Amino acid sequence: MAINAIEIEKLIREGIPGCTVQIEDLRGDGDHYAAYVVSEAFIGKSRVQQHKMVYDALQGKMAKELHALAIQTSTPE
Repeated sequence: MAINAIEIEKLIREGIPGCTVQIEDLRGDGDHYAAYVVSEAFIGKSRVQQHKMVYDALQGKMAKELHALAIQTSTPE
């Protein structure tokens, strides 16, 4: 069973409190998404660490319910 954009956003918001999240369905098929995540929690962390935080927030759904997710992270300006 696939996961929808609303659930992806909810999991990321719960896993990284205070972040802002935008989810985009890249192909319109509900199977390929992009996540744009901005959080103060990313300050001082490498890009790999930031992406790991997003993957951790997804609670193991990556590669099971979620087929493809492009992640873009940043800190607030």
